[in-house]
Amino acid sequence: MNTTSRPLVSIVIPVYNGAEHLVECIESILAQTYQNWDCTIINNCSTDATAEIARRYVAKDARIRVQENEKFLRVIPNHNVALRQISSASKYCKMVFADDWLFPRCIEEMVSLAEEYPSAGIVGAYGLQGHEVMWAGLPYPSRLVSGREVCRRLFLEGLYVFGTPNSLLYRTDLVLSHDPFYNESNLHADMESCVVLLKSCDFGFVHQILTFKRVRPGSMGAITEDINTIIAGRLHDLVVHGPDFLTRGEFEVSLGQFVSKYYNFLAVSLMRGRRDRKFWDYHKRKLTEAGPGFSRVRLARAILARLLRAVLNPNETMEKLEKGKSHVNLENHLPIHDSKQKVVPDQGDITR
Repeated sequence: MNTTSRPLVSIVIPVYNGAEHLVECIESILAQTYQNWDCTIINNCSTDATAEIARRYVAKDARIRVQENEKFLRVIPNHNVALRQISSASKYCKMVFADDWLFPRCIEEMVSLAEEYPSAGIVGAYGLQGHEVMWAGLPYPSRLVSGREVCRRLFLEGLYVFGTPNSLLYRTDLVLSHDPFYNESNLHADMESCVVLLKSCDFGFVHQILTFKRVRPGSMGAITEDINTIIAGRLHDLVVHGPDFLTRGEFEVSLGQFVSKYYNFLAVSLMRGRRDRKFWDYHKRKLTEAGPGFSRVRLARAILARLLRAVLNPNETMEKLEKGKSHVNLENHLPIHDSKQKVVPDQGDITR
């Protein structure tokens, strides 16, 4: 099949002060075995050499262009701006983070699966995060899974296979039909957007490692893991979208179990001496926004339960406290946005 007969893939790279790794990211796109793509670099008011690097590649390859933001945007609004730059002539689109890169056959394999299964609105794959393979869970050869089944397993089993936007290929018509694509009030909007799309399409999965996600101290992922924003994001998605996939009985049981996990996490955090106001204000607010609300009585009960467990299983409890586990282990599937960031003082949001 020649290049022009292949469907166009529109790639966007949102970047803020990403000069350190931007070259590696762009070169990984140029090295793709699949060559029918266009690429837009969205420069979010960078103050380093990002713009210079981007312009250098624009001069080299007509498929690459640069979009300059007039003002700095927080991470989720900036991602929405990025997705508005995808070509309407494309059949598929992909976000690639400037810190990360793609293996050479990434787009080739994802498009091949999407073309084989037209009902697939999202295509994912395994990703390498540092030295660790991520987003496993679907048994081989589950190349196509119904959107309903994937989301039911997410809410009932905690199975997370979406990865990050960097590890996904979307059908362009689905992205363009949702504006804004990401819920800008949800820090983990990438996870929620997958759930929303899968109400009307299926999920394709390539059983190969196709993307690389860099692990960086001080990245957004590291900060969100420290606060454990993911548990709040999961609660939000369960409350808002769970009823679309679960029976009433399943939803009530799942919600009760998840809220218990949430309070267990808060109890462990308090026992470890986590008392900073930002942490507690965040989780109180998220519990209230989701509906269950924050209860000091319930927190006290969770602490008593943890103390009782410590008496019955002292070795296990001490090991967890010594390891500094300040967040609930949700199957180690953490969808995070990374890259450099800055904090907006008046809102405390982590931005890109």
